[in-house]
Amino acid sequence: MDLKKQILERTRQGLDVFNHYVSVKFITNRPFKNPLYHDTKPSCFVYFNKKNGVYMMKDFGEQNYSGDCFWYVAEITGMDMKNDFQQILHKIIEDMCLPISITPGGHPIGYRTDKPKQGIQPSQSSVQHQEAQSKDKEDSSHKMKVAYKEFTAEELAYWAQYGITKNLLCRYKVRSGKYVSGTNKENRPYKIPSTPSEPMFVYHTIDEAIKVYRPRSNNRFLYVHPASGDYVFGLEHLPNQGHMVFITGGEKDVMSLAAHGFSAICFNSETALPPAHILDNLQRRFKHIVLLYDMDKTGKECSVRLEQDLGKYKVKRLELPLSGEKSEKDISDFFALGHTKEELDRLINELIKKIYKKNNILLKSSELDYSNPPPKSSSVVEVNDVPIGACDNLLCITGGEGVGKSHLVAGIISGTLCDRQLEASRTLGLTITLNKDKKAVLLFDTEQSEHQLFKNVGKSLRRAYLDGKPEFFHAYHMTELSRKERLETIRTSLDVNFHQHNGIQLVVIDGVADLIRSANDEIESIDVVDELYRLAGFYHCCIICVLHFLPNGTKLRGHIGSELQRKAAGILSIEKENDQDYSVIKAIKVRDGSPLDIPMMLMGWDKDENMFVSKGVKSKEEKEKRKLDVLRTAAFEMFKDTSMKTYKEMVEDLCTRMSVKDRTAKDYVKYLTDNNIIDKVREGIYQLTLFKQRT
Repeated sequence: MDLKKQILERTRQGLDVFNHYVSVKFITNRPFKNPLYHDTKPSCFVYFNKKNGVYMMKDFGEQNYSGDCFWYVAEITGMDMKNDFQQILHKIIEDMCLPISITPGGHPIGYRTDKPKQGIQPSQSSVQHQEAQSKDKEDSSHKMKVAYKEFTAEELAYWAQYGITKNLLCRYKVRSGKYVSGTNKENRPYKIPSTPSEPMFVYHTIDEAIKVYRPRSNNRFLYVHPASGDYVFGLEHLPNQGHMVFITGGEKDVMSLAAHGFSAICFNSETALPPAHILDNLQRRFKHIVLLYDMDKTGKECSVRLEQDLGKYKVKRLELPLSGEKSEKDISDFFALGHTKEELDRLINELIKKIYKKNNILLKSSELDYSNPPPKSSSVVEVNDVPIGACDNLLCITGGEGVGKSHLVAGIISGTLCDRQLEASRTLGLTITLNKDKKAVLLFDTEQSEHQLFKNVGKSLRRAYLDGKPEFFHAYHMTELSRKERLETIRTSLDVNFHQHNGIQLVVIDGVADLIRSANDEIESIDVVDELYRLAGFYHCCIICVLHFLPNGTKLRGHIGSELQRKAAGILSIEKENDQDYSVIKAIKVRDGSPLDIPMMLMGWDKDENMFVSKGVKSKEEKEKRKLDVLRTAAFEMFKDTSMKTYKEMVEDLCTRMSVKDRTAKDYVKYLTDNNIIDKVREGIYQLTLFKQRT
């Protein structure tokens, strides 16, 4: 197959070539202004010519400006169709990164000609000997092979200018090529060697595509083995979840970004339309998908067009402060020119601000101005929440009114504001990780008045020995916002503050049920909790959800409670101790192990400190009594509708009922057996001991 036919086959019979080079947006079979001259009236068409089987341009206003895609490239480049046709073909392949390999003689692999090939022509025996000495990859259609060698110091220095190390090259399966060889259809051998002046590198993708990169050659890319599906480089190295992923123009850009701590992938070329299934996957895993293409004319036009075409995925584009010249056009050049990760972070921050420009007005109007105290308002019920947990997860705090939740929340927040470890009495017995990098700490209140929020913020500052509010601590009163606006404001705040403070340490949503119309609305509850869980993953932070319900035993009330019980990594319940001045903090769910083995913490008022402080923990005997009572109740519930259960059924029931893992549920079965609450009837079959005594 000749070169022209291969180009037409890979560009939808020339339509993609027109899309690539025509500087104005057009739709086939609809008139547009011809960009080749000062056209005042739309009378130009791109259409499919059924007779020739290719796409053509026809200008009814100027008949001389009509032809196929090769004619159009000749017109815009000043080449001659007769004398420069091979150059036109090569330019299209190079500009569009088409997967068409060209031999040193300038023909495609398999091109028939009676003329001998140009370039190095080793004997057949020499080629066979060299092939036997190397680990070769072969493509059966073209009989192409690539031989590998170790990286030279000069080759590693080439990559080092972009921040790419040998270890990173190995991680991305990039190897140093020794040569590419093959035979055409006439069994004439050709061989393209790697030289110091024209080095050769070999990319490998997850679906075994093999692509040769020759950065200093006129023909920069050779395709030894095509991708089995869509060509994508770097996909397997992305994190499971993250804040931002870049789509770049090439493999070198992907690795340069990775070397500086960013996630990125690329497709076959900047003109390629990213596959929908890949974009769907990226949208689930990342908050932002950003196009980071070259700053030359082609790169800018492609990124603008793709931003429009991929609007459903909310894809954004980022431009670099580069001239667009050959050595100053992509992100690799950006780093090679001495620009830093911090500079790119600033560009990203400006992009985020631009995205949320409208939302920032609403966000700013809701932020507490602590330096200007609000006027005192009538008192309302003080119900706050206390969350604590791990990054990328939710933690739920639940309890009734007047149990001291606002003081526990203040204690947790204070630990993230102070530059030293606070005493356990001030954090109410909890250990709070220091916020050494001063990442953002965010408090959203959906119930309290602005005045009450001011008071609650003051509690946290006093516990942290602070006179003023730190710059990285933001508190928002949200009672004036609609429920839909509240969730959108939370999304906006997390994204803006994540960039402004280089991360988020803690998020508290006091009154999570007020993000939905009803705590018993199943669909809304699932959507909101899923979204909060995704946000925790996007920003690698702990989100504390305060739920103003008393739990029913070990279960949280309402659909919102059920979803939090399923998704949250931990749940703490605060209850008032009977006939005592103490409140008890009980673990209902923990990430690992049994919540019933966690000590029951006590907190109470201290007159000298003028605040709630830790009062230690309940005795081991009381902790053991609670464990026995809870598991006895669970056992009675398990056997409520049946007299016998299998071991497997009991383990599964306890996993669901108690929100514990399989290992902990098995420990519970053993505990129930050891304490004579259940009894083994025969191997693998159990019943309540009480039921056995009755029968």
